[in-house]
Amino acid sequence: MHVLFVSSVAVVSADPPTSRKLFIDALGLPLEPHPGSEYYSSEKVEGTRHFGVWPLAEAAQACFGTTTWPSDRTVPQASIEFEVASPELVDAGAQELAAQGHALLHATREEPWGQTVARVISPEGVIVGISYAPWLH
Repeated sequence: MHVLFVSSVAVVSADPPTSRKLFIDALGLPLEPHPGSEYYSSEKVEGTRHFGVWPLAEAAQACFGTTTWPSDRTVPQASIEFEVASPELVDAGAQELAAQGHALLHATREEPWGQTVARVISPEGVIVGISYAPWLH
């Protein structure tokens, strides 16, 4: 697998309003809400292409299709996505991770906003995505 760059970092929060008090109010990050979502993010935080506060319920929805994180899985604290050069390489990367014994949270898929992504969870509780976001290329 050839990772091009870190495309996204997000805090996964069980209490998004309280988390936003730290990241927006105290740190002054220019995070904006996504329509119809509790997810706040920005492409204007230096050092990453995308930074966000991702509600745990929305992370569960993205990974498992339900708003509740499964009790038999480590509850994530953060998410990091690594960008590859094409949607096909996302799937190749996912297959490589699975072949090495890393259980996928979900298989490669295209999200409604056009990003292709597959995700695993690290032993530390970090959602790790292999991603292709066309607008970053």
